[in-house]
Amino acid sequence: MQLSLKGSQTIAAISVLSVASILVGSGAAFAQDVNSTTNVNVVVVDTKPVKGFQGAYVGAGPSFGITNGGQQEDAALAGGNIQGRIAPINNVPVSARGAILFGPNNTAIIPTITYDIPVAKNTNVYVGGGYSFVEKDGKNAILGNKDAPVVTVGAESSITRDIVVYGDAKLGIKAYENSDASALSLQGGVGYRF
Repeated sequence: MQLSLKGSQTIAAISVLSVASILVGSGAAFAQDVNSTTNVNVVVVDTKPVKGFQGAYVGAGPSFGITNGGQQEDAALAGGNIQGRIAPINNVPVSARGAILFGPNNTAIIPTITYDIPVAKNTNVYVGGGYSFVEKDGKNAILGNKDAPVVTVGAESSITRDIVVYGDAKLGIKAYENSDASALSLQGGVGYRF
């Protein structure tokens, strides 16, 4: 079956008019429905960046050295920690931190600087570096038995206005005498925010 040119043009014109009337009609109906309803759902998107944990705190909790330096009396230890955070400049994602890791034989004092990443309201994860100063070289501490550079990764969150929970891992690089082994410790605790 062949359609004449005039018949084809007529069908095309009717098709175009039909589609146009559907589009225009539905748009008018849509506009009318939106304008005629009193309960309109509006989605608000907050474009502000997440504000993580702010402020300073000091806290305490358990600490676990989980590596062995390979020498006698270098076994993994359990002990405790006292840790603190000071944010020297508000709204700058850098903090000064200090930790004291103590065990039955020795103590390590570890100042660090961290980069803080807000992940939720009143919650940060952080990564940074510092140095471990062991009180008595050669005696096993939670983080090795000699002074060494330290890398740390952790998280902190305020659970009330004044109470903070924290946890981190510290890696002491070549932290054992007479060994190339690195030391790893895990800490956690509860702090008071001020």
